[in-house]
Amino acid sequence: MEGMEEIIEEFLVESRENVDDLDRELVELEKDPTSGDLLANIFRNLHTLKGTAGFLALAHLESLAHAAENLLSELREGRLMLRTEIMDALLRAVDEIRIILDTIEESGSDGENDHADLVATLLTLASGESDAQTATDAAQDTSSIDDAEVAIPEPTSPADAEKPDAKETSKKPIAGRPVPQSQTPQIAAPHHAAETSIRVDVGLLDRLMNLVGELVLARNQVLQYQSTANDETFHSTSTQLDLITTELQEGVMKTRMQPIGGVWSKLPRVVRDLSAACGKSIQLEMEGEETELDKTLIEAIKDPLTHIVRNAVDHGIESPEVRLDRGKDKTGILKLRAFHEGGQVIIEISDDGAGLDLERIRDKAVANGLLSADRAAAMGERDAAMLIFQPGFSTAEKVTNVSGRGVGMDVVKTNVEKIGGSLDVATKPGEGMTLTLKIPLTLAIIPALIVSCGHDRFLIPQINLVEVLRVDGNSSDARIQVAGDAEILRLRGKLLPIVHLRDVLEMTAEAAVQHEKSIDLVDSEVEPIADEAAEKDTSYSIVVLQADTFQFGLVVEEINDTEEIVVKPLSPHLKHLGAYAGTTIMGDGAVSLILDVMGIARLGGSVRSTDANDFSDTADQDEDEQRDSSQMVLVCMVGTQRIGIPLALVSRLEEFEPDTIELAGGQEVIQYRDKLLRLIRVGASLAVEPSECSGSKLSVLVHETESGLFGFVVDEIIDVFEADLDSGEPSEHHGLTMSGVIGRRVTDLLDIDELVADRLSAAHAIEPVPA
Repeated sequence: MEGMEEIIEEFLVESRENVDDLDRELVELEKDPTSGDLLANIFRNLHTLKGTAGFLALAHLESLAHAAENLLSELREGRLMLRTEIMDALLRAVDEIRIILDTIEESGSDGENDHADLVATLLTLASGESDAQTATDAAQDTSSIDDAEVAIPEPTSPADAEKPDAKETSKKPIAGRPVPQSQTPQIAAPHHAAETSIRVDVGLLDRLMNLVGELVLARNQVLQYQSTANDETFHSTSTQLDLITTELQEGVMKTRMQPIGGVWSKLPRVVRDLSAACGKSIQLEMEGEETELDKTLIEAIKDPLTHIVRNAVDHGIESPEVRLDRGKDKTGILKLRAFHEGGQVIIEISDDGAGLDLERIRDKAVANGLLSADRAAAMGERDAAMLIFQPGFSTAEKVTNVSGRGVGMDVVKTNVEKIGGSLDVATKPGEGMTLTLKIPLTLAIIPALIVSCGHDRFLIPQINLVEVLRVDGNSSDARIQVAGDAEILRLRGKLLPIVHLRDVLEMTAEAAVQHEKSIDLVDSEVEPIADEAAEKDTSYSIVVLQADTFQFGLVVEEINDTEEIVVKPLSPHLKHLGAYAGTTIMGDGAVSLILDVMGIARLGGSVRSTDANDFSDTADQDEDEQRDSSQMVLVCMVGTQRIGIPLALVSRLEEFEPDTIELAGGQEVIQYRDKLLRLIRVGASLAVEPSECSGSKLSVLVHETESGLFGFVVDEIIDVFEADLDSGEPSEHHGLTMSGVIGRRVTDLLDIDELVADRLSAAHAIEPVPA
């Protein structure tokens, strides 16, 4: 096959796609044996593979595919009925074809194994006889079979027109049914999909992604320099560079995005084989196969998903007899669902089986020495369920070929967390359980918040960020309490565990020094931080973070801007510390560490068996009742006037360059997240003279309504305060609802609804009158 390397490579790529389709379609056919379309697709895939194998002189592959094709022909013509024995043989043939393809890739030939036994089995089944000798004789005559006598239906979709057999005609109808009009002889319309798509090597995409990452770093450096430069031409050029880099980054990211259905396509076969091995009847349902995520993450979740599905089949869903005794349908339901939410991909794997036996799990954990009996008794349901992810944990009574060795679920959790994801379990005894995976869309380039502690800067992935707060430690309304040995912040009626980044860094520095005192990196990047700064300032900058399914507050010394960062691997010397997820290069060229939010929570003691809400018993109930009218208010400046907006009405705080403003229908708008953000200049609406800030960025509060997005332009954002809105006085001024004392200063509360209505009315007023 010298000189045919490219043809062989193309054949292998297409054949593997065909084999994956065969696996999925055969399992579907077993559920619906009367589907003529499925039979036609399966037959066509095998026919294509057989024909190409013959062209490339791959005799063993051609012989096996031909035997399977003959059996399918008998099924399609209605001379045989599909039964388990036939399906097992066809699936075995698909497995062997996959092995042959691997052999071709490794050696350039289809090997020495002619699979005579399997070919004989297929021909025996095709003949409808059980005489092995008859099948052997038939195997010797396979070469005399005329392909023209095999009925091949015309494709039922335009994509099928590209198949080599698309112009062949049907010779025979399917068992007792007339030939549909779509299968009558005709010339298929040309299809031009091949002209609009090409195959690109994954290695090339990886190199492109790395180059884009380096370009993003260079862009960040240019933008940082731009803030100190006074050259207008340089400003314009750097803005254009920022725009092009962002668009290029999004384009390259899209080339790496793949539907999760590519992973799911292998699961029907897994469920089919395992349910048969376990003597169970299970129906697999899949929803959201088109949900896309990065190819790297697709590969990373393939094994965890497979193991979760295997566990659900073996442990979760009961046998038909048990299900019937419990009043359930004998066929269990295993459902996979994927969707996008909040910049993440959510994957739910649920079943209607027995659910988790939490008491048995607690007892096993105590027996294994994972926790004490008292702690097990006090443990909540979710924490007890999460024990299944402990290393070596298993409640199986015996070891089987499927599971029961106490390995797997801990590896699942480790692999999911390794890619920045999280796991959660919800269970109802006797009704089933749902396991939820939350994973990021991509790992290469992410938005992050920059925070400072001591002389160092750290980054927090924005996917973990809930909100930022500024709390005055000397204020009586700071709501900071101590419950046991934990520091707690009262935030909008709930109690939030507090972790000090300074303490965590000192812990990691000590651990790093003990681990390897000779490493210079320890001294330069995780050095202990002096307490002088903390003693001088009793105010707190708090970043509220989401770790797994709970929230905690991280106290930092300074909160800076957000920035898109390129994630670099963490040094091996720092991996064991548990506080860091990676590194990045900042705009000024300095190297900064990316914080591992879950690791910070563990080191700070926030991850414990008791949820933060459990501390609510320490709060005064009367005090809670007095705060029913309290709200968090975002205070801003418009000229010399203090304006307040309920924080619940603000979805995001943004800054925009003035030159990003455009006009739509004579009104100011900004292109924002593929939508139009309609601007409302608060100063003009309230007839307040704005401050002199010519040329500076616009501070915009984004408010989302059913009518669209509205951006309230203010001069300066001050802070967030807790205010009792019932104590204020109603305002008669247009655009204001009340005036009161917020943050110890007189503040006017903005009437969001009234200003939005004014904006909409103004837009309608200038619309042209239809002729």
